[in-house]
Amino acid sequence: MIDAYYDAIKTVHVTCVALSGSLFASRALWVLLSKRALWRWLRVLPHLIDTLLLASGLTLAFLIHQYPFLNSDWLTAKVIGLIVYIALGVAVFRGRQTGTRAVTGLMALIVFAYIVSVAFSKQPAGFLAPYL
Repeated sequence: MIDAYYDAIKTVHVTCVALSGSLFASRALWVLLSKRALWRWLRVLPHLIDTLLLASGLTLAFLIHQYPFLNSDWLTAKVIGLIVYIALGVAVFRGRQTGTRAVTGLMALIVFAYIVSVAFSKQPAGFLAPYL
């Protein structure tokens, strides 16, 4: 029975990951290339998706009995990566200089890719493993 829930929740989680990353990249490009403010739904929708993403991630961790900072190095790496990703995202949308916003946006996308690679590999190093 848990397996049925797990598969459905994982599907929601992976879908939210794809939507969250795509929306971040789109919004970052918008603020870099346009002088216009983001449409209201582009400011609200990511928060809804990210809330569902976090809730599904926490549910998955509970179902597999792995908890960041307690018994799962790879989940700890994902949480630390998430904090870095959020900080860089804030810099993109609140920064004043276009060059700085572009660099932090690129860095945020690299961190996003790292988080996804950790999720796939279940290893804290993710795509960095060959270099360590």
